[in-house]
Amino acid sequence: MLKETFTVMRDLPRVREIIAILMRHGLGNLVQRLGLAKGVERAGDILHWPGDHEVQLLEPAVRVRRALEELGPTFIKLGQVLATRVDMFPPEWIAEFEKLQSDVPPLAFDLLEPQLRIALGRDPHEVFQALDPNPIGSASIAQVHRAQLQDGREVVLKIRRPNITAKIEADLRILRHIAGLATFEFPDLRRYQPVRMVDEFAKSIHRELNLSIEARNLERFITNFAGHDEIIIPQVWWEWTSERLIVQDYIGGVAGNDIAAIDAAKLDRKVLAARGADAVLKMVLIDGYFHADPHPGNVKYLAGERIAFLDFGMVGRLPHPRRDHIVDLLAALAQRDEHGILNVLLEWTGDTVVDEQRLAADIADFMFNYENLSLKDVQFGHLLNDVALIMREHEITLPSDLTLLFKALITLEGLGRQLDPEFQMVPHLTPFVREVILARYNPNTLFKRTKDNFFEAFNVLSGLPRDIGKLIKQARRGNLRVDLDLKRLDHFGAQMAKSANRLTMGIVTGALIIGSSIAMTIKVGPTLFGMPLLGFLGFVVALFNAVWLMLAIWISGKSER
Repeated sequence: MLKETFTVMRDLPRVREIIAILMRHGLGNLVQRLGLAKGVERAGDILHWPGDHEVQLLEPAVRVRRALEELGPTFIKLGQVLATRVDMFPPEWIAEFEKLQSDVPPLAFDLLEPQLRIALGRDPHEVFQALDPNPIGSASIAQVHRAQLQDGREVVLKIRRPNITAKIEADLRILRHIAGLATFEFPDLRRYQPVRMVDEFAKSIHRELNLSIEARNLERFITNFAGHDEIIIPQVWWEWTSERLIVQDYIGGVAGNDIAAIDAAKLDRKVLAARGADAVLKMVLIDGYFHADPHPGNVKYLAGERIAFLDFGMVGRLPHPRRDHIVDLLAALAQRDEHGILNVLLEWTGDTVVDEQRLAADIADFMFNYENLSLKDVQFGHLLNDVALIMREHEITLPSDLTLLFKALITLEGLGRQLDPEFQMVPHLTPFVREVILARYNPNTLFKRTKDNFFEAFNVLSGLPRDIGKLIKQARRGNLRVDLDLKRLDHFGAQMAKSANRLTMGIVTGALIIGSSIAMTIKVGPTLFGMPLLGFLGFVVALFNAVWLMLAIWISGKSER
């Protein structure tokens, strides 16, 4: 508690700013519910609760999105992450979060130059023969400028904004505090583990702050696409790259969101859509390492229908077991296999208890809606959104490593349809899914899996005598302990303790009434209002006990309805 109070006091100016922005956007009830206002009031601040009726008429999702925009880089990034949580939010909320852009007003180059000088360790003009002070991109964490190396090669510099780290760290401390309050105040959010979500978000944003990590991401994708001449990944100049700065090749071409320029360059949009889809599906299903934000702003098109991917600050990784889940789900969706979809969703439930029969029935209803549609008429993004809706209704939390994937696939289909209105994702998925499934049952793969399982079983068996010996020694010393994690046991124990307390209180109250009645018949000792004092006090205490007991029973019964 002392630590939380210190955190709030240290970041009090920012807390006040956050509260003011939330209230200005009609989110005062949230501030009150979380108890944020009390902390500020205790610090001597007077809060004015605005009554802007125009703001109140807006949908809650719009108000939250506007508040996140005004709150700055950390909260914009948070909103972009929440846009991936299709298992938590309905489509209208996801649509609002997707509107959050990291574009911010650019800093004057004079303010950015000291940061560049620190990153290079020398005067920038000693490294670059030309350096454009006008940015070609300005995001919340970094700013991008064009430059020329001494040999004339064109590069771009992605320079981290000065003092951005301290601001983000302060916001993260406040977010952790808010997540703890939300866990306590909103029981429905507990299954999403808000504190853990903030911790994962903090790791993600720390990776984005360290620009050398993005540079290593670029190198990984260059390796994965070696031999694929139709896909361009910028080359990193490691001599000048650090956690504050990335120097990489400049990529020209046409911006992915400029359809008119694509047509003017006489590029084949159908080919671009197909190649873009194949590239991202290769990242996901073959490499297990993918660009998590393939929206048009992060893509450029070059002559020969080549595609350049930019901005690798946000990437996703899929380990083999999770990749198998995704392949099974995609195969089941493409084949309309209800049982296959059910098996994958049950794998994702974790410790959540679900009604399998009701889940199976909902999946059957979901697949019935697509029964008469041919593959060319199926929109894959709608399929994934429908799966996410089923997960929300059954309180199944999407594993964190899949949230970026769902978002990337939905964004990819939108990009493909923007280029080619007749673009279909499913035909592109099918060969990749088939390739992964065939590789899974390849004789070499089966042999390796069998060998790994054999050695794992051998290690377990070889360690068995030692483990049994240790167990026997602990039993002899009386140190043997068995931990049982039985579902609902904690709840049952709490209910038993509550019932025992109430029973004890009832017995004590009954004893007080009987004892006080006896005391009333004894005419010795002090009196009050003509009655023996001890008997009178006993009845008063018994009355309070009885009232407390009845209120506790009534409140408990009401909360369990």
